[in-house]
Amino acid sequence: MTSRRNFLHTAIAAAGVPVLARAAGKQTLKVSLNAYSFNKLLNDAIRGRGEGTTLMKLLDFAAANRFEGFDATGYYFPGYPAVPPDSYIDGLRKKAADLGIAISGTGVRNNFTTADAAVRQQGVEHIKQFVEVAARLGAPVIRVFADTQMRAQTWETVAPGKKRSEVQDWIVANLRECAEHGKKFKVKIGVQNHGDFLKTGEDLMALVNAVGSEWCGPIVDTGYFKSADPYKDMALVAPHAVNWQVKQSPLGEESEVPTDLVKLVTIVRKSGYSGFLPIETLSPQGKPYDPYTVVPAFEKQVKDAIAKTA
Repeated sequence: MTSRRNFLHTAIAAAGVPVLARAAGKQTLKVSLNAYSFNKLLNDAIRGRGEGTTLMKLLDFAAANRFEGFDATGYYFPGYPAVPPDSYIDGLRKKAADLGIAISGTGVRNNFTTADAAVRQQGVEHIKQFVEVAARLGAPVIRVFADTQMRAQTWETVAPGKKRSEVQDWIVANLRECAEHGKKFKVKIGVQNHGDFLKTGEDLMALVNAVGSEWCGPIVDTGYFKSADPYKDMALVAPHAVNWQVKQSPLGEESEVPTDLVKLVTIVRKSGYSGFLPIETLSPQGKPYDPYTVVPAFEKQVKDAIAKTA
C-alpha cells in the first residue's frame, strides 16, 4: 500500500478531501444515490447472472436523474473484498467528476460483535484498506457496522455468554483504531445503525460517544431504529450525523408504512446538518421491484420535502 499512501498524502495536502461539518452559514441539503438500491442488478453483473449493471453505469443513471451525489458502495467494486486497482478507483472518480456528481460516501462489510477477535481484527484491517480507497475516491465518509450482518444471528449468538458492556468495549476499541486511520486520510468512520446491537438512537450515541473521536460519528439509517418512535431516535442522533441512509419506510423494508419525509427533513434541518442525504430503496421479498422506476420516484419525494421545508 506504500504507493497508494504516497499518492493519498500528496493529494490530501494539495487539494484536501471534503470533510463533513455542521453548517456554519446557509444549510445545504443534496440528494445522493446509494448504490445498494440496485443490489440485485449489481450482483447479477458481478456473478455473471445476465447483464445487470455496474457502478460506472449507475453514474450515468444518477446524472440522467439529476442526483447530486453517489454512494459508491464497496461491495460492488471488482474483486471485493479485495482492494480494487488504483486504475478502477481513479476511473470511477474521474467519471463522477466529469458528470458533475460528488462521491458522497462508500461502505464495507464487517462484524465487530463476534467474540472471535481474529474476525474483528480482520474487519479493522479491511476498513483501514478501504479508508484509503475512500480517500482516493474523494469520499468523505465510509460506512461500517457495529453489528453482525448475518440475518440468522444476533450479537448474543455470535458472542455467547458475553455481557453487552463487554461487547461494546471491544467494538469501541475496533472503531477507535479505524478512526485513527481515518484521521490520517481525512475520511470519517460512519457507524450505521443496522442490526440488533444498535436498536435505538441512545444505543448508537452511547457507542459513538465511547469511541470519543471526531473522526467517528453516526450514520442515521432512517429505516432501522427498532423502537416505538423511530423519528425520536432520528432527532436524537441527527445533530451528530456524519451522513444518512434515507429509506422509504421507518419500519423496515417489509413495511408499507411510508416515511414522513417532511417530518424527516424538518428533523434534519433543525439538527444543523448540511450535506448529502443518500437515498436507498429496498426490494421487499416476493414483491416486484424495479429500481429504474422506484428510485427516481423516491428521489422526487425527497427533493419535494427538501423544497417544502426550505
